[in-house]
Amino acid sequence: MNRDLQHIFSKAKKNDRLAQKRLFEMFSGKMLSVANSYISNRVDAEDVLMNAFYKAFSKIEDCKNYETFPYWLRKIVVNDSINFIRKNKHILYAETEFTDAIAEQAEAIDEFSEDIDLDVIFREMPIGYKLVFNLSVFEEKKHQEIAEILNISEGTSKSQLCKAKKWLKDYFNQQQNSKQNAESEI
Repeated sequence: MNRDLQHIFSKAKKNDRLAQKRLFEMFSGKMLSVANSYISNRVDAEDVLMNAFYKAFSKIEDCKNYETFPYWLRKIVVNDSINFIRKNKHILYAETEFTDAIAEQAEAIDEFSEDIDLDVIFREMPIGYKLVFNLSVFEEKKHQEIAEILNISEGTSKSQLCKAKKWLKDYFNQQQNSKQNAESEI
């Protein structure tokens, strides 16, 4: 695959439309999942994806080499997703000071179900939680960076991450209880 990617990438840099189409086919599924993890509406996520690919192909000369292309493209998709949300949604963050007490209340999720569907989870998770959670966990951003990206305070970023973890814990507990109730009825 690396050899193919190297060849396709070099042709795409020369504006070869078939090579660009091939890159789209190779990465569109994964990048749609990334966009969908930020934007709950699949149609909007697809629009963001198409715009991100257009931007990537328009500026492909900025990408240094084929090895960094997937990461470079992901960054474009994430940034475009956040920009879409900024333009089209009113995001409410609960402004609370992040304290050690709140941090201690947020327990790590230690039991995972084999039936985890991230699309469903991210569709149900409140948008403020989802943005901070994705940036922190999947993009490995620090709270200071998240605060700058989302134009919120660092404390709000920490608070939203804490609340996202609690929301996930409650979500998984609810799923587990539903599963147990269904099994006990059988």
